Amino acid sequence: MMTNPVLVEVFRGEVVESRHRGAIAVVDGDGRTVFSLGDIDRPVFPRSAIKAIQALPLVETGAADAFGFDNVDLAMACASHSGEPEHVARAASMLERAGLDASALECGSHWPFDQPVLIELAKSGKEPTPLHNNCSGKHAGFLSTCVHCGLETKGYVALGSQIQEMVRESMEAVTGAPHAIDLCGTDGCSIPTYAIPLRNLAQGFARMATGNGLGPERAKAARRLIEACMAEPFYVAGTKRACTMLMGMAPGRVFVKTGAEGVFAGAVPELGLGFAIKCDDGATRASEAMVAALLSRLFASEPELCAKFDRYSTREMRNWNGIPYGVVAPVEELTKAEIG
Repeated sequence: MMTNPVLVEVFRGEVVESRHRGAIAVVDGDGRTVFSLGDIDRPVFPRSAIKAIQALPLVETGAADAFGFDNVDLAMACASHSGEPEHVARAASMLERAGLDASALECGSHWPFDQPVLIELAKSGKEPTPLHNNCSGKHAGFLSTCVHCGLETKGYVALGSQIQEMVRESMEAVTGAPHAIDLCGTDGCSIPTYAIPLRNLAQGFARMATGNGLGPERAKAARRLIEACMAEPFYVAGTKRACTMLMGMAPGRVFVKTGAEGVFAGAVPELGLGFAIKCDDGATRASEAMVAALLSRLFASEPELCAKFDRYSTREMRNWNGIPYGVVAPVEELTKAEIG
């Protein structure tokens, strides 16, 4: 097995204290790999990075239109949100329009990702509900599809359920990778998750952005989901979250979605490219540096935009007294890469 290169270094003072290895794939709509670092054929779990593909049945079946879902709702269906009040309210609204409530959710409960929101919720004496789960929008999308198509809602998260088979078919068709039982695990929100090569994850988002290799209806649904996320980046993640911040730097031009354990996937529609990143040790600080540095390279011809992504890719670290002590920074092999 190939050893992935070091892509991010962590400095304390002038000394490298930690190193993060990883792999990156950039693929065009025809399936051609235009840039890669590391082993992009090693299967990885995309986790939440693949949510936009999982949301395809919501649009393709007509469920989204039947319940009057707009860009915010579609962004929520693709989201790993922070559990902020706007996110919680929107997930509840999606369920209500489908004739359901939070009791139908089978994603489990956890405290909001956003610390101020978590503190306010705790101070109020309330406990988090499944609506606070970062995946509640995705699950509201699954349930809405079930209601619209007359499928069983109870047990909708289970491997082999009707809705999860629809989702598996979508992921397999769009990424071009087999989603077999021996590659299947259970995600944090209880649905099945399948390990696929990083190259295929990137290819899936190149297809989502370009429509290449997809039928006309699926291509239309894919573009609608990508555009909804780019139009409403706050609802894809939340305040000061990487996906929201990065999409906000190039409004309507970049789609970015994170997944647990150091994964990112996304697309630059105007370039017809999809990309996928995996940080080997699962560190968020490193995967965020990797994806920002990659976006800088993809927009190398635009110095101002390139500089924005560069600044985000190199994070200053401060101690509890606010004293700077080091940085998290991508390596030169990535920051100087030429793509295309």
